[in-house]
Amino acid sequence: MGAGVAGTALVPGGVRAVVLDLDGVLVDSLAVARTAFTLAYREVVGDGVVPVDEYCRHPGRYLPEVLRLMGLPAAMVEPFVRESNRLAHLVTPVPGVPELLGELRGRGIGLAVATGRSGERARLVLDRVGLLPLLDHVVGADEVPRPKPAPDIVRRALELLDVPPGRALMVGDAPADLVSARSAGVVAVAALWGESDAETLRAAGPDVTLTQVGELAALCLGG
Repeated sequence: MGAGVAGTALVPGGVRAVVLDLDGVLVDSLAVARTAFTLAYREVVGDGVVPVDEYCRHPGRYLPEVLRLMGLPAAMVEPFVRESNRLAHLVTPVPGVPELLGELRGRGIGLAVATGRSGERARLVLDRVGLLPLLDHVVGADEVPRPKPAPDIVRRALELLDVPPGRALMVGDAPADLVSARSAGVVAVAALWGESDAETLRAAGPDVTLTQVGELAALCLGG
């Protein structure tokens, strides 16, 4: 389905909550992540070709899980986090996101972030870019039993928001986000402005696809 689908058609009774991925959906952090991964690889693994493009093919996933899937040392986590924090001032909100979150919250819609980052790192970057006060809850991958693509993180966000799955949307820019949403019984919304290419996201079978940040307000509020 495209962006023209009304929220009431997707969510009978109306949208009461939106769960959002962080990186790529709310903030532009890809350049920082690539640099941090490269520095962590050099520090732990050493010379050679850094598989940063392969790393970028796992958006939305928890870093320890990505390293396991890539066959890389878990010891890369510490320098990756250190360098990400050092460069966090380079992360910026996606244009239009502060206004979107303010509008949704002003209309009484609950907002939560469900991210592949740890909760501490997620709250740090959201605070730095000024988005944390606009959100009701932030759930990190280390704060649930299983990270995305399992449904645990979306279920936890809805539990904190006290909203049933049938009245919520999950917005993500990676197949793992969409799988997590569907498994949790939530409408899966693909954000094409994020870090995955459009073909990959559409192939993951989202319930609705949005090309611009502002379309989410229309989806939730009508119009």
